[in-house]
Amino acid sequence: MATITAGMMLMRWPLISAGLMFLASTLNIRFRQADYVGLAIVSSIIGLTAACWFATALLGLTLSDMATSWTAFKDYILEVMSHTPPEWPMP
Repeated sequence: MATITAGMMLMRWPLISAGLMFLASTLNIRFRQADYVGLAIVSSIIGLTAACWFATALLGLTLSDMATSWTAFKDYILEVMSHTPPEWPMP
């Protein structure tokens, strides 16, 4: 019993986000069947947000990791762009 409790405590955020993904998917199907396009779009956005939350929780990423990754990506793109040839002159 203690193992199940400890597992639930450690996995609470991924379990909540998985539940949100399921509910958003179910609501999206119901809203599309009932021709509520706006609510279907809102439930899709909620589902995508929950999926991103689920993936980052499973990977153990934090906001500081995201900032570090973005900085590294930006530096890489700037380095690649600095090696591109100049534009050809137009006649």
